Amino acid sequence: MTLTELKYIVAVARERHFGRAAEACFVSQPTLSVAIRKLEEELGVVLFERGGAEIGITPIGLRVVAQAQKVLEEGANLREIARQGHDPLEGPLRVGVIYTIGPYLLPHLVPEQIRRTPQMPLLLQENYTTRLLELLRQGEIDCAIVALPLPETGLAQCALYDEPFYVALPHDHPWAHEKRIASQRLKEETMLLLGAGHCFRDQVLEVCPELSRYSASSEGIQRTFEGSSLETIRHMVAAGIGITVMPASALGMQGAESKLLRFIPFAPPAPDRRVVLIWRKSFPRLAAIEALVEAIRGCGMPGVTMAQDPIAAAVAVD
Repeated sequence: MTLTELKYIVAVARERHFGRAAEACFVSQPTLSVAIRKLEEELGVVLFERGGAEIGITPIGLRVVAQAQKVLEEGANLREIARQGHDPLEGPLRVGVIYTIGPYLLPHLVPEQIRRTPQMPLLLQENYTTRLLELLRQGEIDCAIVALPLPETGLAQCALYDEPFYVALPHDHPWAHEKRIASQRLKEETMLLLGAGHCFRDQVLEVCPELSRYSASSEGIQRTFEGSSLETIRHMVAAGIGITVMPASALGMQGAESKLLRFIPFAPPAPDRRVVLIWRKSFPRLAAIEALVEAIRGCGMPGVTMAQDPIAAAVAVD
């Protein structure tokens, strides 16, 4: 039994497909399949139900995969203990960031972090919240910057900042000169939304639940459109295709379309989101986490309110 074999079974359990799991592990499918079959023979149990379009997991397989995830996490911790050696700030920190935060935080964070702790380069990865939680649990990344609420438990978290949402409009839209916009009015317009999997999409649908009904019906094809990124949607709004909702941190991004847009705050109660840093409680380089939190809080991002919670108050995600 090897850590590589454990990584393979965790990947198959996540992807429910041998081919996709092999791609995620950067190996050929035969290599992955042979390794998993070898592990099943060694353990004397069947981990996966094969034969259908989607791979199933046997009851004993669920228990084995759960334990494998713990072993991979502890293996990552061993490497971190060895890496920190004389200085926990020495060496790279692997940081995950969700797609709707990365473009707006990282241009501020990277130079600030280099100024503060140049000996601790950040290895950055953008992904969906669910995927980052998996990578964190498996020890593939050290921490992640995400937005609440979170579905997972057992992780430590520290508040970073709060930011309100704004309605983004074409400059010639009838609402362009209004001071506030009630969230209920969004259903009157063609809304441009992020695609499924983005937590920011879910937050926007909470602001205006009626949009969820539109996007799930044939009428919704005419009333809502889905984009792959907030920046794609920003350009579509500037082109007059519709309107959208954006976090305050996105407003400072300058581009050729900046004069074609208007950003209007919501009428009270204005929706917002809290951005947090999460990490495994067992992660040994707490000083590196503290340094990252301080660098983020020192970014001075316009439009957001930085949290001042001490990192010692980090709690489990509920």
